[in-house]
Amino acid sequence: MVASTQHLSTASDISYSGQQIIQALQTLLLQRLSPSALDWLNQSCQQLSEAASERFLFTRFSAASRRVGKVDLALTEPQLQMAQTLRAGWMPGGWSTDQAVRTLLLLSFPDEDSDRYVAAIEKLLSAADVAEQVALYQSLPLLAYPERLRAHAIDGLRTNVTAAFNAIALNNPYPADYFDEAAWNQMVLKALFVDSRLSQIQGLEARANAKLAQMLSDYAHERWAAGRPVNPQLWRPLGLFATGSLVADLERALSSDVPHEQQAAALACASAPSAAARTLLARVPTLQQQVASGQLTWELLSITHP
Repeated sequence: MVASTQHLSTASDISYSGQQIIQALQTLLLQRLSPSALDWLNQSCQQLSEAASERFLFTRFSAASRRVGKVDLALTEPQLQMAQTLRAGWMPGGWSTDQAVRTLLLLSFPDEDSDRYVAAIEKLLSAADVAEQVALYQSLPLLAYPERLRAHAIDGLRTNVTAAFNAIALNNPYPADYFDEAAWNQMVLKALFVDSRLSQIQGLEARANAKLAQMLSDYAHERWAAGRPVNPQLWRPLGLFATGSLVADLERALSSDVPHEQQAAALACASAPSAAARTLLARVPTLQQQVASGQLTWELLSITHP
């Protein structure tokens, strides 16, 4: 069983080099920006590192999309692997050039004075438009003193703008590393409500907990009562804590006539701590064998039903 009641990382828990990330972003952008955009960026980063002017940071951060464009980075597989090497969980595959540039500007701002650095990020967040919020939230796991920005990230989950919410919740290691259990659970539940892809929440299984399992069960019952389908990824964290009445939920899903619901329930039964769940799985020997052989995994199911 995976147990996680409070999962608050500190800077000492997570090892990565800000300078190496800066160099990696510079290399990626060198291949994707026009000469004039590169000149603007290099000048901006140089001035930021020397003058540490908040005003200069704010104006350049705001102007980034106009100066460098918004084309997709379109990273190669080796480049994606490099990102993971530099910072575990860093997934810039869906980033655009302006988002990468804004991250580079933030990383170029001197961080020796922690209070001044955090205050600058907080001011940016308070005044940012949606596109700027997305860039800021995506950058959180790369910034200095990330634990001091936890409250702002949690507050960001309340947004009604799905793009901003997804920037925090999806393909981002920050929530799994820094959110407490209550914030984590609310994020996962909201992801269901706004139809975000649960399979893209990093640490979905590692941060599973009994309270979340019960919340997901309640959500499933609401969907069933309304005659609506249940996202199959819901069973992924629930299965790890499926005992008692939660096993009955898995039995209902396993009895579904929808193949991907059965598959998800089978995977959840395989990870459940109770003998009753494993007995359920034995009733569907074909699925049981597929799970045991690796033909059926959450990763494979996520390709078609994220």
